[in-house]
Amino acid sequence: MNVISSQGAVFKDSKKHYEILDGLRGVAAILVVAFHILEVFSGGDHTKQLINHGYLAVDFFFLLSGFVIAHAYDDRWNTMSLTGFFKRRLIRLHPMIIIGMTLGAVCFYYAASTMFPAIEGTPFWKLLVVMVLGWFLIPVPGSLDIRGWAEMYPLNGPAWSLFFEYIANIFYALILRKVSNTVLWILVLISAFALIQLAVFSPHGDIIGGWSLDSEQLRIGFTRLAFPFLAGILLRRLFKSGNIKNAFLWSSLLIVAIMSFPRVGGSDNLWYNGIYDSLTIILLFPLVVYIGASGRIKSDVSKRLCSFLGDISYPIYITHFPILYVYYAWVSKNNASLEDSLGVASVVFILCIVVSYVSLKLYDIPVRKWLSKKYH
Repeated sequence: MNVISSQGAVFKDSKKHYEILDGLRGVAAILVVAFHILEVFSGGDHTKQLINHGYLAVDFFFLLSGFVIAHAYDDRWNTMSLTGFFKRRLIRLHPMIIIGMTLGAVCFYYAASTMFPAIEGTPFWKLLVVMVLGWFLIPVPGSLDIRGWAEMYPLNGPAWSLFFEYIANIFYALILRKVSNTVLWILVLISAFALIQLAVFSPHGDIIGGWSLDSEQLRIGFTRLAFPFLAGILLRRLFKSGNIKNAFLWSSLLIVAIMSFPRVGGSDNLWYNGIYDSLTIILLFPLVVYIGASGRIKSDVSKRLCSFLGDISYPIYITHFPILYVYYAWVSKNNASLEDSLGVASVVFILCIVVSYVSLKLYDIPVRKWLSKKYH
């Protein structure tokens, strides 16, 4: 999977499919949308953010990515080339990256406001340049920051995690698939210490960041990627399935509780929250994945729910933020409070789901099927 994708229906195989993990990916993706919708009302104060730890969804996605990639590919390298692996990953990931960047360009000028100071002065040619670079997932320097938020992808901020996902895929194919479990354990422990150091000693008491093309933000991004992705690979290699009843229910509730948990320590003890972030990523997220991978879906309703959530998880993640840029601008222009915005926020939330589903059915699935037939 990518940062939040499953293997999909492009390259069929007979391996066990973890339906519950698909569902959990969708639960986390929907929480991300809710987190971002509510974020505009925090005023930049993380202690006031509702669904406070929604940003940890990215780290959960990286863990899922490592687990599912190891499951799908660890034993295939006798029959699969590097070219074959990268072809599969590009077909799975890249079509939605293109549609996400295009949607960002379509919505761009509608978000002009004091919140996005650079939009009004951005000429159309520069917008097109940034869009085309985004199609190829090429991060942009500060000179092409057409929004004013210092994002490496100004048309679709969350694409930063796909940038790191691609790097993780490259490292897996070239190096990580070959290393022993002993070496992997060492790398996991080193990356865990780096993660703790980042979270606890962060000036904000969290691991938020990774979306800008500067040394500090890149350090945050690579640190956030390293532990969960490596731990996901190791977890899959060591995994022995249990038999946990109602696994989807319990693991979903745990994810919701983790990401909705209030800020720890307040403004006076920021490092407390760093401890929370660290323990969540290092201990709780592997537990959630273990529970999800150890359960079985028995009812048709649960199966359809997990399938739906898994199907929209990647599309909703990669298409929701261009819509939210416009929503943020509306909040800014109207100086709207959360209470004033509940109706509009609800419509925006539903719109994000609808756009993701339409993108999936009318664009992503057909394009991936065509590409898989052409390049399989």
